[in-house]
Formats: sequence, C-alpha cells, structure tokens
Amino acid sequence: MNPALVSCLQSLPQARTITEVADWWRVWRSLGSLDTDPAVLAVAGGFAADRVGWAFASGYQAALRALVPDLPLDTLAALCVTEAEGNRPRHIRTTIVPQPDGTLRIDGAKRWTTLGPTSTLLLIVGALAAPPGVSKPVLRVARVPVPAPGLVLQAMPPTRFVPEVPHAQVLMQDVRVSADALLPHDGYDAYVKPFRTIEDLHVTLAVLAYLLREGRARRWPAAFNEELVAALSLLSQLAGEDARAAATHIALAGALRIAHRLYAEASPLWAAAGDDPAARRWQRDAALFEVAGSAREQRAERAWQRLGAALPQVVDALPLRAQR
Repeated sequence: MNPALVSCLQSLPQARTITEVADWWRVWRSLGSLDTDPAVLAVAGGFAADRVGWAFASGYQAALRALVPDLPLDTLAALCVTEAEGNRPRHIRTTIVPQPDGTLRIDGAKRWTTLGPTSTLLLIVGALAAPPGVSKPVLRVARVPVPAPGLVLQAMPPTRFVPEVPHAQVLMQDVRVSADALLPHDGYDAYVKPFRTIEDLHVTLAVLAYLLREGRARRWPAAFNEELVAALSLLSQLAGEDARAAATHIALAGALRIAHRLYAEASPLWAAAGDDPAARRWQRDAALFEVAGSAREQRAERAWQRLGAALPQVVDALPLRAQR
C-alpha cells in the first residue's frame, strides 16, 4: 500500500493554514525527504493541504515528476503547452531553433501556465525545425530556467475556483538554452498526451487525501472515509501502470467515476459544517472536478475502441476449441 496512505490513517488529521504559494511550496518541498515516489508525494501533499487549491498544486507537481522523473524536488516546475489557439499540435506556434553556436533559440507565447508566476523551471513545448524528408515540424520539450534573458512571466487573472493557484502568460523572445535542455522523444506523444492522464491521476490522489484528512478531523462517517481509502489505494496502484495503455485509461475512467461520486457525497457533509471557511471553499472549488470532463470521456471511448480493434485478432489467433 502507498506508504503515504498508511500515514494518512495514523497521523493526526491536522493541517496548518496556508494562504500563499510560498508557504505551500515550503510544506510540499519538505515532503520529498520522506519519499520521492510521485504517488506518495501526491497523497502526502493532499493530506497536508488545508484546501483543494493546495491539494491540486501538490498533485500537479507530483504529476510532473511522474512525467519527468529527474526533475529536482526543490524545483517548482510548470509545463507550458497552451497557446492562443489551443493546445493541440496544430496550435503550437512556439519555435525552438538550433543556432550556429550550438544553443537553441526559443520564441513564442504560452497561456494559462499553472503555477507559472512562481515557477523556477518551465517545460516549454515548441516546434523544432523538421529534419530532412519530414514535412511537419517536430514538437519537443525544452527545459528553461527562471529567470532567463528574453523570458517574461505575466500573471493572469485568478480563476473562479482554486484562485490561490496562480497562472501565467509566458512570453519568450530570443530565449537561449543549451542543446541538452531538450527532453528526449517527441514532445506531444511522450509528454503532452500522457500528461493529461498522469495529471488526472495524481491530482485526484491529492484531492482525495485532502478529503480523507478533513473526514477524519470532522469525524465524518467511517464508511465514507473507508471508501476514500479504497479509492486512494486503487489510484495508487494505477499510478504504477503505463499512462499510454488503453487498459490504464479504462481503469482510470472507472476510478475517476468513483472519485466524483465521493465528491458528491462529500457535499452534504460539508453543508452540515455551516458557515465554515473550509466548507465555503469546497463549494467554490467543486467546479474544478468538472474541468475537461468531456476529454476524459473521449479518452475512455478511444481506449475501448483500441482494445476492441485488437480483439478480433486475438480471437482469430486462438485454437478453434478455445474459441468455442
């Protein structure tokens, strides 16, 4: 079992009040001394959070370390994908251009970069000039330290839910990094696409751990807390699976459905708390759980199609007696 989950059941269900990103970051960074496994960090960060916003931030940082395992724990990182037109490969206008001196020049702009205003390392998705014989530019991811010449971070307006978590617009004009700043493999297939799954998983782990702490502290029904533990155990197991596999997507769809049911069951428990600041924050932040809902449904549908397309081949390969 996830060791952080065991700790959630044994530790006092208390969390310090955190109102600033810098305070949350100090708490989250200290968790790395306990374990560096991203699923453990997500659960521990959620349990230490006093609100959904910091649980989300903890899950996001844990997800980035599942995506890029060698990210230093003392680095507040952000993945920069979305641009003015969207976040699909065809929307990416940021360019990464090799220079004669061996460096890479990055130019472009990103929007809604999570934790961008406070980040110390950006993972910038950009189009690298296509190699000979390839018609389309290849997307790659470059590590860009903050600050850097030519790099400007502009805070964006707070969102209506989890407003504590800041977002930034990232402007890049002749930003230079070394050639080894490029992460290996295709930027979309190896990073952007799987991150959607990885982020869902780790953020949900963190939010459920936050709910478990509140449930223990507020003496919510044991049956509800037990279901939280069961969901956390399931998601912790899924965190070790291949985020690109169709079976993982289907299992995650079911696990997220369980999580959303628990969120709904938590609402009347919060309502019973009356005019409690934490209860008000929960009601405000509940909209977070619906973000990208249709994208998750499409992901599961495509996963079923991938498995279904493979099924006839499997059946045809079976001996006749086994098919009967």
